[in-house]
Amino acid sequence: MLSPADAAVNAVYHSDWGLIVATLIRQFGDFDVAEESAQEAFAAAVDQWKTGGVPDIPRAWIIQTAKHKAIDRIRRQNRLQEKLESYAELIPSAEQPEYDLEEIPDDRLRLIFTCCHPALAPEAQVALTLRTLGGLETDEIARAFLVPTATMAQRLVRAKRKIKDAGIPYSVPNAKDMPDRLDAVLTTIYLIFNEGYASTRGEPLVRTDLCSEAIRLARLVRALNTPVPVQATALLAMMLLHDARREGRVDDAGDIVVLEEQDRSRWNQQQIEEALPLVDEALRGPVGPFAVQAAIAAEHCKARNADETNWSRIVEMYDLLQIVEPSPVVSLNRAVAVAMKDGAQAGLVLIDGLADELNEYHLLHAARADLLRRSGANEQAAVSYETALRLVTNESERRFLERRLREVEANKRA
Repeated sequence: MLSPADAAVNAVYHSDWGLIVATLIRQFGDFDVAEESAQEAFAAAVDQWKTGGVPDIPRAWIIQTAKHKAIDRIRRQNRLQEKLESYAELIPSAEQPEYDLEEIPDDRLRLIFTCCHPALAPEAQVALTLRTLGGLETDEIARAFLVPTATMAQRLVRAKRKIKDAGIPYSVPNAKDMPDRLDAVLTTIYLIFNEGYASTRGEPLVRTDLCSEAIRLARLVRALNTPVPVQATALLAMMLLHDARREGRVDDAGDIVVLEEQDRSRWNQQQIEEALPLVDEALRGPVGPFAVQAAIAAEHCKARNADETNWSRIVEMYDLLQIVEPSPVVSLNRAVAVAMKDGAQAGLVLIDGLADELNEYHLLHAARADLLRRSGANEQAAVSYETALRLVTNESERRFLERRLREVEANKRA
């Protein structure tokens, strides 16, 4: 069990990493200095909070300590004296507040728009924001892009260097420049939500902090733009609908509950009621991938139980999604929907056709195993569950797959 100090450090890291790094980048103008100083501050907190106790405002303590660490780092790097003097002014006195709470949302929004500058390659824009704002590790980001970790590490290094060398400003663009960055900003928010919705590693399946942050950022982006971009409305609707099912996705022990077995009374009806009109609004405009995904999520949320799910409509939406944003993962999700509509064998044919592209993606093998289990092919299902277990990195997902594997192995012996 974690000590109170360790628990406090973990809580601040998960809830405020992006805020802290954003604040440091605004003040010091250097991504590496900001990230490394923040990491040093968290390491210092682990030791000092155990002996001195957790401070009244842990986040403020981390920011204050990180500022000192940044100045020490700059001093070691022999930066110019006048720069040191200007940075020293940023260290608040005991009588001053540690930071202005009203500036916090702006810092995070500035960070997104800085990372999503059109001078950077699109994939680098999104990856850098996920790293700095979401606190995602390089392998977590690599998973989102389905690329090797080493490739993603190189992209991040190049993006940071480009921002520094090109003097890209740390600011929210004015109205005329905002459309050039909007798609990348929304994609970034979407991927932050995805990591929160199905965490790459660790114990919990859901990282509520990332889901809530993504929803908050989507609301901010909508508020910044007049008229409101339809894709921003669609993204917010989609995230609200998925997040509304949060309490039903795991049981009290933290184990996964599959969609068809979820207690729908635990779903957040207030969020669903907010989101459904937004889905209708998004579908009235030019239909993009977020609108289609929102429409799919809406079908699940409108069904009173699993048997009432309109799988024909969902398959139609996946057909459209394959047109507006084709990808192997979209095809995999469509295959599962086809299986629910037309039977497991129909889905298996489609999944087997994706094996080459998604061979290292654990959800392909998990989906294949589930359809084989439903078909009664327990021996084959066991093989696919074992493959999925070799690839999975989230502990909650691992326990679910192990439970399913035990079931099919028991059925083999029966």
